[in-house]
Amino acid sequence: MMSPSFGREERSDDSLISERVVKISRVAKVVKGGRHLSFNAVVVAGDGDGRVGVGLGKADAVPDAVRKGGVNARKNLIEVPLKGSTIPHEINVKYGASEVMLKPASPGTGVIAGGAVRAVVELAGVKDILTKIRRSTNPVNSAKAAFKGLSMLRDPEAEAAKRRELVESPPRRRNRSQRRR
Repeated sequence: MMSPSFGREERSDDSLISERVVKISRVAKVVKGGRHLSFNAVVVAGDGDGRVGVGLGKADAVPDAVRKGGVNARKNLIEVPLKGSTIPHEINVKYGASEVMLKPASPGTGVIAGGAVRAVVELAGVKDILTKIRRSTNPVNSAKAAFKGLSMLRDPEAEAAKRRELVESPPRRRNRSQRRR
């Protein structure tokens, strides 16, 4: 088995997917025979070009937990709309007790983010961004909040085109007799 590496890269789906271990937690459960130790690993996977995923793996050994977290992160990959080297618009997201603000930045600013949020936005391919974690700074919830925020981003031009299409051909409304069926 491989030991956990911070920044392991593997080839998958014809693109290079990188993985970063954000947090490894040791969990002790007291049972009849003593303590049972297991590990949790939060892993972020991304190609650095608009695709990113976050996964949580649990196992009795650290390498197994990291591997499972990586598999879960690859299952949850999403496409992130980018506007040059930053995100298209500002967004505030809450996940659990963590609240994360993601704000576009001008070129050359770099990634202004801490810990778990930095891993998520860097592996998504964002080069310039301002972030802030408010309330709880738990790495698990912070990473998931950043992931949720990136999944909620929309490309303004694509949204405007959808709205123009709806205005030009609005959906047909059903009359009352058809609604009751």
